[in-house]
Amino acid sequence: MSSSKDGYHHGDLARALEDAAMQLLERMPAAEISLREVARAANVSHNAPYHHFSDRLGLLKVLAERSMADLLTQVRTDAEKASTPRAALTDAGSAYIRFAVEHPHAFDAVYDPTVCVPGSPTATMAPLIDGLETVLAEGVAAAGLDRPTDAVVVWGLIHGLGTLAAAGHFTLDDALVAYAAALDRLLPSP
Repeated sequence: MSSSKDGYHHGDLARALEDAAMQLLERMPAAEISLREVARAANVSHNAPYHHFSDRLGLLKVLAERSMADLLTQVRTDAEKASTPRAALTDAGSAYIRFAVEHPHAFDAVYDPTVCVPGSPTATMAPLIDGLETVLAEGVAAAGLDRPTDAVVVWGLIHGLGTLAAAGHFTLDDALVAYAAALDRLLPSP
């Protein structure tokens, strides 16, 4: 353990390591984060992370799970604050796009297929994915889109806009305007 006065000495080491890793994720892609780097950021011995993560993939899964929880919280919160179903869908999608742009490394960690294997999410990730799908599907249905594929179309639209804006292909404002305009075309007249 670190001999620094400010070093980690007690409490919830797993949480301290996760928090340090999430702070690193704000600055760098998950692929660049090592267990040694997390230990350094948490100010603990380089072996400490191995008591909580079996390996680097275990760390990446936790980063993806915490990032998905943050994404779901933002999408759900914005949807619930809206006054109409149409506004709820607009606000939920806008929160998703905003998250992708404001937290690009976290967003990438969520959708990294080597970390969250499609069709085989972790026990922690599965209900988060279900929660996001439910918020979007309920929003789509409440706004008046009733075909089974409509939720997939809207999710694809917001995911694509978020991904492209996060990569710098256009601004966040342009992505949000495009999303609202696309919804106006897709949704039945109010």
